Amino acid sequence: MTAFRLAAGGLVDRSQTVPFSFDGARLSGHAGDTLASALLANDRLLVGRSFKYHRPRGIVTAGPAEPNALVTVGSGARRDPNTKATVAELYDGLTATSQNRWPSLSWDIGAVNNLMSRFLSAGFYYKTFMWPAAFWEKVYEPLIRHAAGLGRTDLPRDPDGYEKSWAHCDLLVVGSGPAGLAAALVAARSGLRVILAEQDFALGGALLSETTRLDGEPPVVFARRVIEELQANPNVTLLARTTVFGWYDDNVFGAVERVQKHSAVVDAARPVERLWRIVAKHAVLATGAEERPLVFGGNDRPGVMTASAVSAYANRFGVAVGKSVAVFTNGSSGYRTARDLTSQGIEIAAVIDTRTNAADTAPDGVRLIRGGSVVDTKGRQRLRAIVTDRGGFEELLACDAVAMSGGWSPVIHLACQRGGKPVWSEALQAFMAPEVGAGLVIAGAAAGHYRLSECVEDGARKASAVVEALGHSVAGFDRPAVGEEVDPSFTALWHVPGAKSKAFVDFQNDVHTKDLGLAVREGFGHVEHAKRYTTGGMATDQGKLGNINAIGILAAMRGVSPADVGTTTFRPFYTPVSFGALAGTSVDEHAMPTRRSPLHGWAARNGAVFIDAGLWYRSSWFPKEGEKTWRDSVDREVRTVRENAGLCDVSTLGKIEVFGPDAAEFLNRLYCNPVLKLPIGKARYGLMLREDGMVYDDGTVSRLGEAHFLVTTTTAMAGGVLSHMEFATQVLWPDLRVRFLSVSDQWAQMSIAGPKARTILQAVVEDDLSDAAVPFLAAREVRLKGNLKARLFRISFSGELAYELAVPAGHGEAAADALMRAGQPHGLCAYGVEALNVLRIEKGHVTHAELDGRVTPDDAGLGRMMGSAKHDFIGKRLSTRFGLTAADRAQLVGLKALEADKDFRAGAHLLKDGAKPSTLNDQGWVSSACFSPTLGGHIALAFLKSGRERYGEKIVVWDQLRGVETMAEVCNPVFVDPENRKLMA
Repeated sequence: MTAFRLAAGGLVDRSQTVPFSFDGARLSGHAGDTLASALLANDRLLVGRSFKYHRPRGIVTAGPAEPNALVTVGSGARRDPNTKATVAELYDGLTATSQNRWPSLSWDIGAVNNLMSRFLSAGFYYKTFMWPAAFWEKVYEPLIRHAAGLGRTDLPRDPDGYEKSWAHCDLLVVGSGPAGLAAALVAARSGLRVILAEQDFALGGALLSETTRLDGEPPVVFARRVIEELQANPNVTLLARTTVFGWYDDNVFGAVERVQKHSAVVDAARPVERLWRIVAKHAVLATGAEERPLVFGGNDRPGVMTASAVSAYANRFGVAVGKSVAVFTNGSSGYRTARDLTSQGIEIAAVIDTRTNAADTAPDGVRLIRGGSVVDTKGRQRLRAIVTDRGGFEELLACDAVAMSGGWSPVIHLACQRGGKPVWSEALQAFMAPEVGAGLVIAGAAAGHYRLSECVEDGARKASAVVEALGHSVAGFDRPAVGEEVDPSFTALWHVPGAKSKAFVDFQNDVHTKDLGLAVREGFGHVEHAKRYTTGGMATDQGKLGNINAIGILAAMRGVSPADVGTTTFRPFYTPVSFGALAGTSVDEHAMPTRRSPLHGWAARNGAVFIDAGLWYRSSWFPKEGEKTWRDSVDREVRTVRENAGLCDVSTLGKIEVFGPDAAEFLNRLYCNPVLKLPIGKARYGLMLREDGMVYDDGTVSRLGEAHFLVTTTTAMAGGVLSHMEFATQVLWPDLRVRFLSVSDQWAQMSIAGPKARTILQAVVEDDLSDAAVPFLAAREVRLKGNLKARLFRISFSGELAYELAVPAGHGEAAADALMRAGQPHGLCAYGVEALNVLRIEKGHVTHAELDGRVTPDDAGLGRMMGSAKHDFIGKRLSTRFGLTAADRAQLVGLKALEADKDFRAGAHLLKDGAKPSTLNDQGWVSSACFSPTLGGHIALAFLKSGRERYGEKIVVWDQLRGVETMAEVCNPVFVDPENRKLMA
């Protein structure tokens, strides 16, 4: 027996003693305890310190809305800060430490802030940290950073594993209380696939601490009977220790399952947490209601708790929260707690009811103070007494705990996460969930049905409606006979007047009634403004406990209804979710998996040196015997392509198939150059702009059929372009009949470039490849020898006669090997991305080194691609802004080094000859640079102010990082074959 453990009762397993420690002290509890119940059983009321004033804080609730009992669980790399003791399952060897205190919990030097509270009122940081300006960096910011946060995490690597899973069901039931169990049972018996998710480690919800009998038995017996039936049903998945934290589009729910957070020894083969993405045809929200605290002087002292929590600790955990408990209530629920405590032999100091003419009666022998209130509390680090007031008569009443009951607030957060606003109910004096459609319905206490019988009935009724909507027959469900119930009515009381000390609304952030008054006086009475000005509702509980009182107080101060004040915005996550659960298995090499091209094996067999290029592992160059440096290999590959032919893997380009009657119109709006009348069998180079007129991506558009297009993108922007297209169809033009699909991984694509490319390719292709049959920019299907269908595009990135051949990914290596054999007599070589880069710079072709988000089509020398006046496309309107058409904008030019022993590097700045090296004299920048074996010197692509007017000018290329200055001549960016004779051969 520990200090406050009851001699009998509760659902804990008293045969199993569970040792744990708190702040170094060795304590014990029982299996089935939470950390909070075990601490209370050991008379540990002081568990933390508040954020701003560092006031002593104790346990307030018995669930996830707990604002005070935040502790760090575990040690070393397995430290979990800001864990709510009220939901942390007790396990053998659990180590917990308090937070936000120094040097100890009982003696915290930060408590000096409480003495200075008059200077730390709401908004003090806005007023204090403005001046003197020089103090910000050296004084204010370091102090704020040091004070920020509650718990502290460790930097060592998390040793545990996490995973993600998808699940699909007909009905998701959130919450396993009376409404949730009834809904799940009706749906399961009716043949639906059901997932029941419960954040607690024990299923049953409020039934675990309820005393009203069902069918003449304790409620927990009814709960166990239903759970056993659900467990035996193969259509039902029960997820205990699982919090549904978010509701997303298409009725997808996010949930986190704590798989091994209750274990001292972690099984490395299993995750510690699992993130569920649950796709539900329908969902029932049976999350219950949260009891409100009362706002009175000294209501934050350890020992002051919600009445429902006091009952839960007594009935479920067999723990008394005090030797003598005062019940302070504005409704009938407080009387139920009084009866629960007296039945357990716990002394009731008094029941203080703010109502004067309520019909409720206190248990026999218990003093009842009608029309009274609590105006202050006494004690230091724990409650010793309260000050009551009735009609101006004050009385000091000795007690060591207060059970406060301020009414009920339905837990409707999930229902409001997709933009729906809570609706104020005058009858219930609470915010209710709005109508959000048939996909999610609210049941039980979350829908305002607070009686146990109403919860069971409502859960069954809501599930029956879902069953019928899905075309099933509703199975029978025998409603249990419910014993005598308490009337759940209450009279809303937002705060108790006449408080002798601070009356707290938000316990964790130390927001009290005077802070809210100051916010209103200073013009921050709007609920969203008040939240940020006072920090009320910005704590880890996100206002679950205190926001309703804050709204009521703001309404009273402004002389309006809570309906006029409204609530702050509800967003995921309902409770905090670890980064580990969000990351899942995406860590280390799996964080950004290396993608291998379908031609990777071919490249490896030909001796490729591979590099990481974005998401891909790409062949960079192909060294030969005798070549000492990478430049030797690259120069050879470039010369071979220019003189004979080369084969390059271009499979990593993004490839998107576009279908539909409006596919041409859709693409015409995406690209700045028109593609509406692109003939079947032809390809066209295209530029895609952002809304602001800057180039987003470039690529090709090929028309393979009347309503069938293939779009290629740059390797880096494959995912971004797909998202851009999805946004356009869903938001901008949902009326267009168009569909698209990424096929980047379905095709192996290779470029065959060089004067002998046609001859080599013809050796493996059955169809005629003459210039008449396959002209420049042709796009068509061909048949390879061996009867393999392929796609052939006559496009060139090198400036040479070139083709791109696409075959199904599984045939990629075989096709490349066949081309290498056919090309051997003609001097064909494999070339990598380094040579490809040199070839495209020589030809003046741009990549995202040039199209870096700051460049317009005209800047890149592609202004003629902007469509006609009648052609409308994304980015057209803003592309005409003065700043984007100014004559002195940086324009794409070529650079030739005038000093053979000096090279260029990308990122170097351009200066006028004779100008002092300085960014003030900056004229532009180098975007790409290389040594050109074709020209025998160093060349570059660059952006220079009014560059096209300055061909022939001598400028300085200034590389400050290397301390190098190189003279260069400005020239046309097309260094090789400006007449395109090779391209059109």
